[in-house]
Amino acid sequence: MRQILNFNTKWAFSKEADSVPEHMPERWYWVNLPHTWNAIDGQDGGNDLYRGTAFYAKELEKSELPEADLYYLELCGANSSASVYVNGRKLASHDGGYSTWRVNITDALKAKNLIVIEVDNSVNDTVYPQHADFTFYGGLYRNVNILAVSSSHFDLDYFGGPGIQVTPEVTGTSANVNIEVFVTNRTDAQQIRYTIKDAEGNVVAGTTCADTAVSFTLENVHLWNGRKDPYLYTAEAVLEENGTDLDNVSARFGCRTFRIDPENGFILNGKEYPLRGVSRHQDRWGIGNALLPEHHEEDMDLICELGATTIRLAHYQHDQYFYDLCDERGMVVWAEIPYISTHMPKGRENTISQMKELIVQNYNHPSIVVWGLSNEITMGGESDEDLLENHRILNDLVHEMDKTRLTTIACLSTCSIDDPYIQIPDVVSYNHYFGWYGGNTSMNGPWFDNFHERHPNIPIGCSEYGCEALNWHTSNPDQGDYTEEYQAYYHEELIKQLYTRKYLWATHVWNMFDFGADSRNEGGENGQNHKGLITFDRKYKKDSFYAYKAWLSEDPFVHICGKRYVDRVEDVTKVTVYSNQPEVELFANGVSLGKQTSPEHFFYFEVPNSDGTTLTAIAGECKDESFLRKVEVFNEDYRLKEKGAILNWFDITAPEGYLSLNDKLEDILKTEGGKALFAAMMEQMAGGQQAASMLNEATMQMLGSFTLLRMISMAGMTGLTVTKEQLLALNEQLNQIKK
Repeated sequence: MRQILNFNTKWAFSKEADSVPEHMPERWYWVNLPHTWNAIDGQDGGNDLYRGTAFYAKELEKSELPEADLYYLELCGANSSASVYVNGRKLASHDGGYSTWRVNITDALKAKNLIVIEVDNSVNDTVYPQHADFTFYGGLYRNVNILAVSSSHFDLDYFGGPGIQVTPEVTGTSANVNIEVFVTNRTDAQQIRYTIKDAEGNVVAGTTCADTAVSFTLENVHLWNGRKDPYLYTAEAVLEENGTDLDNVSARFGCRTFRIDPENGFILNGKEYPLRGVSRHQDRWGIGNALLPEHHEEDMDLICELGATTIRLAHYQHDQYFYDLCDERGMVVWAEIPYISTHMPKGRENTISQMKELIVQNYNHPSIVVWGLSNEITMGGESDEDLLENHRILNDLVHEMDKTRLTTIACLSTCSIDDPYIQIPDVVSYNHYFGWYGGNTSMNGPWFDNFHERHPNIPIGCSEYGCEALNWHTSNPDQGDYTEEYQAYYHEELIKQLYTRKYLWATHVWNMFDFGADSRNEGGENGQNHKGLITFDRKYKKDSFYAYKAWLSEDPFVHICGKRYVDRVEDVTKVTVYSNQPEVELFANGVSLGKQTSPEHFFYFEVPNSDGTTLTAIAGECKDESFLRKVEVFNEDYRLKEKGAILNWFDITAPEGYLSLNDKLEDILKTEGGKALFAAMMEQMAGGQQAASMLNEATMQMLGSFTLLRMISMAGMTGLTVTKEQLLALNEQLNQIKK
């Protein structure tokens, strides 16, 4: 029978080595897996993380292995290209950092062995991803195992798959369950013993035969019903010969039906089941992407506490352990490959291989309902024929490999709703940041209404929306200020617009957690994208987290917003309370400020601000407290200061009635002088063609509400650099132009 040996401990590691060692290195660092070499430099900003080659080496005594005919080395995640060497002999290479792959090492093994894995996350125009707003952590960041198997065994070579594929088809109260297995080196004397067990471990169906594909009918089938009842069966297959078991595989599966309706959204088991949830990246502060099971479990617990019904697992294949958790907790999942941002003409084969791996390895998960073809792939402009052909190939491939699920894409706001590439997948979603990167929050709902009117037969969803918040605070939140208060306001508005449009097939907040993006230098904490509802270390739930909990969770709670905003200058201050209870009463130092009801779950109170005020919110049996203090001067610790910024807002001269770097781009472009100055600046920084593209209507809709200082600061993420002297000179010119 197959045996699986974990191979994670005591690897020698080096970024300095320039070749595969012939002997076990003595002066390399010792690491245990999972491991990434970018856990620090991939999260500190500056876009200077190490992207290159590193080596992992480990000795293996063959006598330590169990008796078996064949031995496979299984790598569950090596980012982003890797090669395996055994005793100096190169056995295999793999491109794509997010999937499982295996190498047959049997013939290369000796009594004593040196196994070396060369891993490379350097720039490469054939392997995705290369351009995206997240850190491409290098390393062996998931498990490495050794599989010991018989010469006859369930397949281990086909795109990292499990060797078993289960397809349930529900009709009425029964389900026809088709099980197909894939066997290597099978003989005529061998048979396969099939068993289906229910969630309690009881055998409900089974047979023994020579067929590699069988069908069973489950009467009165127990459906997998999302968060309400994520019921799982288990299919097992044992390869046997003359009464001896040679190999075994198993897969959990769920029986459910679903469809996506352009008017009524997502339909699960014949009933409307709104998909309202979040997106998730697979990294953490100080750990990178080298997550342990307890990290995945905590993430899932937090997402469930929020009340989400769906997760977009962006922007690549996630750990099998997390897909398993999605099955167990009833999450409806969007799974995708890292075909993102920039279409690479030389990368087509890599999109195909990564898609095959994604589907083959994850086919059995009932949580997955759509396969994502790409994300914001038209960032560089309109689609071209090579991009369109790549998408058509992927779309056809998915439908050939999986007849039970749908395809989708995530489009950037600037992509025309008439672009031919949105006609390719079965359903479409858009990434919109109106109210953060441009426009205002009120634009989101009407945009979707317009799409729905123009394309009534295309199911439309919102695959990304969000805004950044750190520990900055204000009583007058404004777009672009990075305050927790503006993020809370933004999400209140988006919830009211998106959650009341039932035709939206799914909505996914960007993002559940802050995540590493080493090219970002903004918001006062470099190296991160701070759009999360929870901080990167998972220790603090931002107020916006509770706005979603109020709408989505059935667990009673009440939450007073602004707990980190203690010092306030106003005599009467606004305090927001979130609750999923019908009525909230707020007390200030024991005195009631009244009761409120709100169908929107958001309660707004005017609170007298004194030397010290203890606030207590009561909602049914739920209670929450916070504290305010009256101060005469605004606490500057609450105001954004960019760490390592070339210039901060307070360094800039801004004469009254004249422009400065602190003005919004849309206001600067309303003046002839400002428009000419901006165009000249863009031409100098990036060339005339980009300057023209920056001034087009779609881009201005996205960027118009940026201050010019913020826009230039963010341009650093694209490799453009501006000095302090250049900024001061530009500001001096702006100071000569009347508003």
